[in-house]
Amino acid sequence: MRDLSGIVKAYDIRGLVGDELDAELAREVGAAFTRLVGGPAVVVGHDMRDSSPELAAAFSEGVTGQGIDVVHIGLASTDMLYFASGHLDLPGAMFTASHNPPQYNGIKLCRAGAAPVGQDSGLSEIKELVGHGVPEFLGAQGAVTERDMLGEYASFLRGLVDLTSTRPLKIVVDAGNGMAGHTVPSVFEGLPFEVVDMYFELDGTFPNHEANPLEPANLVDLQAKVREVGADVGLAFDGDADRCFVIDAAGDPVSPSAITALVAARELAKEPGASVIHNLITSKAVPEIVSEHGGKPVRTRVGHSFIKQTMAETGAIFGGEHSAHYYFRDFWRADSGMLAALHVLAALGGQSRPLAELMSEYSRYAASGEVNSTVDDPSARMRAAADTFRNRNGARIDELDGLTVELSDGSWFNLRPSNTEPVLRLNVEAPDAGAMAALRDEVLAVVRE
Repeated sequence: MRDLSGIVKAYDIRGLVGDELDAELAREVGAAFTRLVGGPAVVVGHDMRDSSPELAAAFSEGVTGQGIDVVHIGLASTDMLYFASGHLDLPGAMFTASHNPPQYNGIKLCRAGAAPVGQDSGLSEIKELVGHGVPEFLGAQGAVTERDMLGEYASFLRGLVDLTSTRPLKIVVDAGNGMAGHTVPSVFEGLPFEVVDMYFELDGTFPNHEANPLEPANLVDLQAKVREVGADVGLAFDGDADRCFVIDAAGDPVSPSAITALVAARELAKEPGASVIHNLITSKAVPEIVSEHGGKPVRTRVGHSFIKQTMAETGAIFGGEHSAHYYFRDFWRADSGMLAALHVLAALGGQSRPLAELMSEYSRYAASGEVNSTVDDPSARMRAAADTFRNRNGARIDELDGLTVELSDGSWFNLRPSNTEPVLRLNVEAPDAGAMAALRDEVLAVVRE
C-alpha cells in the first residue's frame, strides 16, 4: 500500500524525486485523478525540471489507461496550464515544484475551468485511491495529442489589459532559469517594451539563484541590473512563473499588498461596486483603497483554495495575497503573476511618473514581512500571545486564520502556525516603522520565550 501522507500537501503533491515521487506513483496518481474527475480528456503540462517530462508522461499513461484522452501542452507555466484548463474546459495537471530545489518535483491539479483541487476538494480522495490501488480499467485506451498553446495564452492575457496607450518602458526580467524564460518573450511580443532578460535559459538546476523571489537574496541580481541599465521596472518570477515580484527604478521591492491595491483599483474602474478579495495578511491599505474606489473588500484566510472559493461565492472581480499570488475572475478565478505584471506595466506606462511615485499612492503603512520562529509548542505560544494582548485597551482578537490582534493605534499582527513544521509565522503592520518594530519585538519576545 502506498503511503502518500508525506507528499500530499494542502494544495498539491510534492516530494523528492526518486525517494517520494517517481514515474510509477505519477502513473497511479494519473489514474486516480481520472477516476475522480472523469473525461473526456485531461490537459497536462510541465516545467523545465529534468524529471518533469518523464513524470508527465507517466501521469499521462495513467490517464489514458483509464480510457481518457490527454491533451499534452508540453513546457508551460502554471498559469498557462490554468489557461489551458479554462480555455478547453478540461481538468488539468501541471508538473512543477515551483521554487523548491532541483531534487523536488510535484503535481498541481485542477478540475475543468481551472477549479482548484486541494486536500478538501479531491487530494484526499486521490490519496485514498492510490493507497488502496486504483481499479483496473478494461476498456479501450485513451489517446495523447500534443497542442502548443503558448501563443493562445499570450494573446488571451494581452486581451485582458489595455496596453494601447502605454509609453515605451525599459524592463529587466529575471526568470530565474524558470518558466518565465519560456512565456515572457511571447507575452511581451509586439508591446512597446525594451526587455533586458536575465536567466531566461530553462535550467531546472537553477544555476544562478533559487527561483524564489520571496527571499530577498534572490532579488539582488535583479536589483543591481535595474540600477545598472536605468530600467523603469524589474520583474522577478518564481520557478513555475505563477508569482511575480516587482522592483522599482531604484532597485527597491514593491510590496505585493501595494500591487494588490493597484490592480484592484484598475479592475474596479472597469466594474464599479464589485467585490475584491484580500487575505488577512495583506496590508489594511488594501480594503481601505478598495472601499475608496467603490468596491466591496472581502477578507479571507490565507491560501488559494479559500481565495478561489470566496471569489466564486461573491463573484469577486479580483483577489490578492501577501505572497504575490493574484487571482482574476476573467482568468477563471486562477492566479497569474504574468497578468498582474501586465497591469503594473499598463499603469506605469499610462502616466509619466516613476514607479515608486506611482506606488506611493497604494503604500500607507510599515510592514514587517513574514518573520518565522521555530518553537517547541506552537499552540502554547499562540495562546500566550493571545493572553498578553487580550486585555490591552481597545485590542480586538480574531482566529479566522491563526491569531490576529488589532490594536487601537491602527497596528495589527497575525501569528499563524506552519502546516508542515513547528514554526510560527508572524506578520506585523503599523502606522510607522517605529511602532511596527516595537510591536514586532514585543510579540517575538512572547513567541520565543
